[in-house]
Amino acid sequence: MSVLLVTGTSTEVGKTVVTAAVAAATLAVGRSVAVCKPGQTGVAAGEPGDLAEIERLSGVTRTSEFARYPDPLAPDTAAHRAGLPELTLAETVAGIAALDDADLTLVEGAGGLLVRLGDFTLLDLAQKLDAPVLLVTAAGLGTLNHTELTTRALHSAGVRCAGLVIGSWPAEPDLAATCNRVDLPRVTGVDLVGAVPEGAGSWGRDRFAAAAPGWFTPDWSPFT
Repeated sequence: MSVLLVTGTSTEVGKTVVTAAVAAATLAVGRSVAVCKPGQTGVAAGEPGDLAEIERLSGVTRTSEFARYPDPLAPDTAAHRAGLPELTLAETVAGIAALDDADLTLVEGAGGLLVRLGDFTLLDLAQKLDAPVLLVTAAGLGTLNHTELTTRALHSAGVRCAGLVIGSWPAEPDLAATCNRVDLPRVTGVDLVGAVPEGAGSWGRDRFAAAAPGWFTPDWSPFT
């Protein structure tokens, strides 16, 4: 089993759509995929969450969610407010291990790298699993600082960054976005391995799955 964790420089940068795109691109080459969302927040019991969206876009059928909290907050805070147990690092590692029959297991975090999922962060999980992290970033102003802070945190912790992906590349990029596409790999030392078109999350499955492999650079693979 190969494990790839997906995080963002912040919330609402496109982690779920990027996770779906990696899943679709992997399925397109005949490899099996499982997707895990350890902690889902802001969604009530019985309502569709991020995994449902990933299934809708990519066609993945093997998914796993370990905890769900109703408030749209960091998972540890949401757990406290709801009076529900926090996720633990040990149970999350065990849950991911249960997906080891898939060629690739994608683990989507919540918010950014250091958001607490319970008694741990996604960075802690990456260290425990000895797994790389794919970093989803924004296209516009502010992204250089946010992205470099996150890649430095990964480097300091000894966790490999598997690449940068722009989660929503505008149809008409402004000057900042155009420059950032060049500057992101320059300031971080990490390759920009993909960019998802703005609005792709609203597409139907057939269109999304057919296009997704072309959003990543030809030499990038989630298995490397």
